Amino acid sequence: MPMITNLKNDLMPLHYIFCNYSILVMDSDKLALPDDEVVQKCFEHQVVIDWFGEPEYQYTAIALEDDCPAPKGCKWVPIRSLFVKANAGNTEVSRAARAHSLLKWRKKKRYCPKCGTLMLDDERETARLCPKCKSKLYPSVTPAMIVLIEKGDEILLARHVERNNDIFTCLAGFIEAGESAEEAVRREIHEEVGIEVENIRYITSQAWPFPDQLMLAFKASYKSGEIVLQEDEIEEAHWFKKNDLPAIPKEGSVAWSLITGEI
Repeated sequence: MPMITNLKNDLMPLHYIFCNYSILVMDSDKLALPDDEVVQKCFEHQVVIDWFGEPEYQYTAIALEDDCPAPKGCKWVPIRSLFVKANAGNTEVSRAARAHSLLKWRKKKRYCPKCGTLMLDDERETARLCPKCKSKLYPSVTPAMIVLIEKGDEILLARHVERNNDIFTCLAGFIEAGESAEEAVRREIHEEVGIEVENIRYITSQAWPFPDQLMLAFKASYKSGEIVLQEDEIEEAHWFKKNDLPAIPKEGSVAWSLITGEI
């Protein structure tokens, strides 16, 4: 099914409204999605910069201008707040991740990379089509791995230099061209902390729309070696007892689930 660039009066039942990495919800404790009235107000105030609908998934995705205030009766919450619900298999969360990723992709693919013509939505599938040279672009997903390393009743956690450096979390990295996910696990571990692992087991996956990652989660057992940090990537790394952990990622991330033993 294709993406449809909607008219204001052609909305789907579910409305995912974003401003950067926040999503608009009704001002209550239930994180309810906005209703049609809120959507119409966004259009009336001319703060919508892009929107589309996917009839197959029954949602409308809307991107608002940067720093746009929340409409009356609504509030902005981080997108990752919804992922707490994802542990129960909430389909709204999966669709929200899809909607946000596609909006970011559409923003990056406004013009044809071959001839510079403004791209249009393809009429038959989820893709962008150049009306001049007929080039077609499809959404891309960036595969990444995340791994919890275990040694008896201890786990290895690290503080990263550039991201969330106030918490300790699992090692993670992107899967490079030509390698399997398991090979990426071994490579990233050796590069970042210098140790060897064995018994690599795939656990689960999670769509992580920041902007388009698919996180493949693993566990591995310590085999040998001493911790030697890749200093441009890792601030510090230590073995922690499972019952005596430092500050870790918030609930909703696959890292939290790995560390706390929820998966």
